[in-house]
Amino acid sequence: MSEKQPETTKSEADTTTPAAAPAAPETDERGSSVPPQDNYDDDNADSLYGDDGASSTASLTASILNYRTVHGRTYHSSQGDAEYWYVFGNPPRRPGIHGRRRLLTFFSSHHVLTLLLDGELCRAPISDNVQKVLDVGTGTGLWAIDFGDKYPTAEVIGTDLSPIQPGWVPPNVMFQIDDCTQEWTFEANSFDFVHMRWLFGSIKDWDELYAQAYRALKPGGWIESHEASVIFHSDDGSVNDKTAMGKFGQFFIDGGKKMGRSMTIVEDGIQRKGIEAAGFVNIHEEDIKSPFGDWPKDPKMKEIGSFQRLATSNDTAGSMHYMGNLLGWSPEEVIVYAANLRREFRSPHIHAYYMQKIVWAQKPE
Repeated sequence: MSEKQPETTKSEADTTTPAAAPAAPETDERGSSVPPQDNYDDDNADSLYGDDGASSTASLTASILNYRTVHGRTYHSSQGDAEYWYVFGNPPRRPGIHGRRRLLTFFSSHHVLTLLLDGELCRAPISDNVQKVLDVGTGTGLWAIDFGDKYPTAEVIGTDLSPIQPGWVPPNVMFQIDDCTQEWTFEANSFDFVHMRWLFGSIKDWDELYAQAYRALKPGGWIESHEASVIFHSDDGSVNDKTAMGKFGQFFIDGGKKMGRSMTIVEDGIQRKGIEAAGFVNIHEEDIKSPFGDWPKDPKMKEIGSFQRLATSNDTAGSMHYMGNLLGWSPEEVIVYAANLRREFRSPHIHAYYMQKIVWAQKPE
């Protein structure tokens, strides 16, 4: 098959730029101007980061289920040197009230990503008779479950470091404990479609990740990589370097450097570079301007922004404790900064968005 020129498209939130917002209250680097009455929601939520996976496709063992706890939030058990950073944490298998909130966070995030794709599950032109599909970093398995429902004749495998997927799944869907940063144990040329979503901060060697996907795909099979930026923007100056949201991206970028994991996948074009280096052809790329909050006038974008705010706000402090520790912040400093973030998340004067990028490509026939 001859290689086609890469295509690039762009999707945006409501194109009507809101009026300039009032200047946000000035804060110091960690947002110390937060009012003391802004309560910190220190529930027993799970967190975002962990270490796991000395081997690939491991059995579900007690050591993997043995989570370690920091500030009351669970992290993956420590095995090997794979490091995973989760934006919204891991919900327990039998959740109480806080676990149900964590599940709501995952459901909201999946809903956002599905809405952004106009109700579709992927951009790659998947055949109706697709046979075997791999979802790398499946998390709670929502994408894999939906894909299995839509394509009942396909075998869908979701992999992750944590056994947090539901027990009720379509008969054609299965989940495996797997570390995608280790050598893959899947048979070469065995998948029709390899899907991966929101792995930013989790992968040290993206080129190797895409190379392993290339080996696992059948000739003519497709890969799709969907990643997000951690940097908030605004077109009216309501997000700036004096706001907590304006500092959010650098906080995670600096923490990612301490981990040896990049948080600037979108900004650095890592997906396309790695996919090209692996040997894929027919490369397509889509940039998505994703709103945060209910400020857009367009109903669809307002819904997307509202659900994204819900997902991110659910455990703001919990999502930053590990990074704060890496950067030398005290728990109190993290609490104050998180409270500032929640206040800005609720503000009608802040018109924030962040960028997402989807890259899909084909293994040559």
